[in-house]
Formats: sequence, structure tokens, C-alpha cells
Amino acid sequence: MKKILKYLGLPVLMVGLFWSCEDLDVPITTQLTPEVFPQNSTQYIQTTGPVYSAFRGEFSFSWWWSQSLTTDEAILPARGGNWFDNRNYIAMHFHDWTADNGIIGSLWDWSSKVIGISNQTISILNQAMPAGEEKNTLISEVKTMRAISYYMLMDSYGDVPLDTVYGDFSSRAKSSRTEVFNFIEKELKKAIPNLNAASGVTTYGRPNKQTANALLAKLYLNAQVYTGTQRYNDCIAACDQVISSGLYNIESRATYLQMFYPTNGPQMKEFIFAVPYDPSAVTVGFNGQMYHARYDVPRSERAKFGLPFTPSAPRSTLPEFYANFDDANDIRNRQWLTGLQYMNDGVTPVRVTTTKKGYDQFYTGSDGGAALTYQVDLTPNIVPRQNLTLFDLGNDEIAWNMGYRNIKFYPDNTSTNRNQNNDVPFLRYSDVLLMKAEAILRGGNETLGQTAISLVNMVRSNRTTSTAWSSVTLEELYKERCREFAWEAWHRNDMIRFGKYEGQWGYKTNTDTYRRVFPIPTNAMVLNPALTQNEGYPN
Repeated sequence: MKKILKYLGLPVLMVGLFWSCEDLDVPITTQLTPEVFPQNSTQYIQTTGPVYSAFRGEFSFSWWWSQSLTTDEAILPARGGNWFDNRNYIAMHFHDWTADNGIIGSLWDWSSKVIGISNQTISILNQAMPAGEEKNTLISEVKTMRAISYYMLMDSYGDVPLDTVYGDFSSRAKSSRTEVFNFIEKELKKAIPNLNAASGVTTYGRPNKQTANALLAKLYLNAQVYTGTQRYNDCIAACDQVISSGLYNIESRATYLQMFYPTNGPQMKEFIFAVPYDPSAVTVGFNGQMYHARYDVPRSERAKFGLPFTPSAPRSTLPEFYANFDDANDIRNRQWLTGLQYMNDGVTPVRVTTTKKGYDQFYTGSDGGAALTYQVDLTPNIVPRQNLTLFDLGNDEIAWNMGYRNIKFYPDNTSTNRNQNNDVPFLRYSDVLLMKAEAILRGGNETLGQTAISLVNMVRSNRTTSTAWSSVTLEELYKERCREFAWEAWHRNDMIRFGKYEGQWGYKTNTDTYRRVFPIPTNAMVLNPALTQNEGYPN
């Protein structure tokens, strides 16, 4: 969404200059101060841009890695040493990560930076803007972004420090998960009256009233996990606010896949809050990219998708997760690449020419250098043929074709680099309906004439031509969430709530319950001596 990103795209560095020019030892002829910027509505909105740029920074990297690779949804093994990366990725699969894991460190650093930039932006707007509705709305939007970031931090690490004051760099001890939960709830409730009631182009990429209500629903649905107290009726009430707004609808079976295309955006009827991406956007100080095609498309299918680069293709799903896609009439099956591969005409085979040894590195025949052409066949199982200890599949065609691949965020062949134009949803309307259904199944009250089964069928009727369900259990609802939100970074959250996170899948056997939260990263504890390590992890 180029126009949106340009409108919000004031460089991140600019915010850091607002209050820091007066101590320079050289004469200053031009100074960015509150007296000259921000001074009008456009500039006020631009001032909030760094918050959204920062949020985009690691949303499709450390957030995705931590929420998906730790589950049966995705795995990223090494292939001939490629993607071993100090064991960062495969440790997520085995649940044996440490406080020095790079993904866990990046997740903490990123979410903390978004919170810090939000605090700075709120301080700037409080000083620069005149009192009124516009000020209340902009500050409430930024506070909602801060609440989202605190939700991610609390969900991932449990007890975390609470810091809402810009310029206070003193060490802060952790607040309890319940205290952080209560802070997020209070912030969202205070923000809702001031947030924009509209959806679509005018609010796209920024939180509106229903963003806050949908996040409240997510908070309440997981309250038993976070605080030990169930809040299912509160979850239902928050869902009802979104439903009653009349702003959103379920995309039809014909448009489900289009929700995730490079051409998606504010026209998508299900997007409550999405993160806009633009291959040409520069995010100073952050990654800010979305590389799904790079990670998910097989190397052999560059031509099929018309990509300007050869994808790395290191990650795939596991057979246990793919088993949920067992309805032949379900449109969601089409987000996967499986089995024998064909070009987009569905007829021409995708073929690779290599050697016998290049196809199978363990081939022992004397003609290993002989040419071999084969049709690409993606296989479901992940087998560490080269080295079990390093979890290395090998560096041959057999290894690179292991694992079914997800292309929900369809490859963007219009981009001249690896970054994609696909916006990524964080909260969708189908999630609201399925959260309400789950809250009812867990003991909440039916409202608005809606039952758990009617809510589930509202989603399913737009996904499959199979007969509607006559009843639904929590286990069936869990599988429906697997189908609906694959590759959208909610699966860890779901597995923990459904008591499945300590299960066994792939090669993972660790059942430690303390790993429901990540360790406080080593670097964070060095920077903030008041932090203590989470229970179960070594200090």
C-alpha cells in the first residue's frame, strides 16, 4: 500500500531529532523542533509514522519465526549447512532454545523498540498538538499500537517491565503478567471512545475502534492462560462490538485466497487491522520487509511464479499440521504446494536438470556425474539424512524438495527485490467469529442469536462446498483455526490455549511447560540489571 506508507513514512530518524539539537557544539541554521514541526494535521499524522514503521520492522520475521517455528505448523531445518544459523531456527522446533537465541532476542528488542517509539511519539504529540478531538484520536491510535506491542511482549515472555514514560532510562523490574494484562485492558478501553469508527481506506494500517475491540477479545479469550481467571463472557462482549459495527464481512470462497495476494489492501472485507508492505519502502533502523516467497517457494519454481530472484525455500510445514487440511472441497487447500509440481497451466511439469549425484548426494554409482532430469515432487516428511545432530537434511534435490510449502502470501512477481507487496493481516473478522464460538464452547453465553455452530458455519460456508456441520467440539474448532489462520502467526497462541504446546510433533519431544514463555534474552538482562530470568531457565 504505497500511498499509505508514504503518508505515514516520515523517517524514523526524524523523531529522534525533535528534542536533541540544542546541545550541539556547531552553529545550527535549521532545526527540527516543536516550533517548526509538527504544525498541522498532515504533519501530526506523519509524526506517528515511525511507530508503524517500527511495528512493520520484525512483524514478518522474529514475530513469525517465534510464533510458528515453535509449533507443528512450520519447520526450518538446515540443508547442507545452509540455514543452520547457529541453530537458531531448529531450536525453536525442539523447544530447547536458550536466552541467547537470536530470534528470541530480536523479538524482545523489536517489541520493546515499538513501545519506546510509541512513548516518544505520545510525548511529542502531547506537547505539539492543541487540545481537541484530533489530538485525542492520534494519541489513542498510538496507545493502541503500544498496547498491541505489549500484548505481543506479554504473550511471548510473561512478566515484562511496564514503561510508558519517554526519557526515563532507569532500570525497571518486571511487572507480573496479570499487571500487564490489566494495563493492556485499561489502555484499550480508554482508547476506544477516541478511535476512529470507520474502516477502509481512511483508517487502513492504523487502529480503529474495532481493532481495539478485537484485541480485547483476544486478550479475554486467553485470560485463563495469562491470569488464571477465565473471561469468556467478556470475550464474547468484545466480539459483539465488532460484529454489531457492521463494518466487516467474511470473504467468499471465491475471494478467500485474494485476501493474501500482493494486490490486497483496504478493500478486503475481513481485515480489521493489517500491516501494509511496500517493496520500495525504506524502514530506517529496522528490517521492515516481508519475504514469505523467499522462504516458502521451492528453488525450482522461480520461473513458475515469475520471480526476479531464486528463492531460498528453507521452510515448510510438518505432516501433523497438514493433516488438518482433509476436506477436498476446501479452498484453503490451495494455499499449499504438495506432490508433483506443474507450471501454472496445470499441465506442464516443473522439471529440473541436475546429475545423479546432485539429485541424491548419497548415490554411490560410478556415473554420479551423469545428467538427470526429473519432475519436482514435494514430499511431506522431513528427514535429517545428512546429520541428525545438526538436523541437516542434505544439500541435494531430495533434501530441497522435502516438506509441503505454503504460498498463502502469494509470490509477488512485480517486485524487483525479495520484498513483497502483500499486506499481512494481524486481526481478521473470521478470527472474531471463531473466538466468539470458542468462548461459547468454553462456557460463555450465547448472544445476538448466534451459537457456536452457527458462527463456525458462517466461516466454513465461505471456505468449503462440503455440507455444513451440525455440531462442533473444541477439538474440531481447533482444527478449523489451523485451516483458517495457517501462516498468520497465531498458532503458538492457539496451541498453548488448547493445551497442545507440550505435545510431540516432528522430532520435538520436550514437554517442559515453562517453555510456554520464552526466556528473557541475555542482552536485555545486560541492559536492564533489574530484570530477572523467567522460571525454568538458567540465570
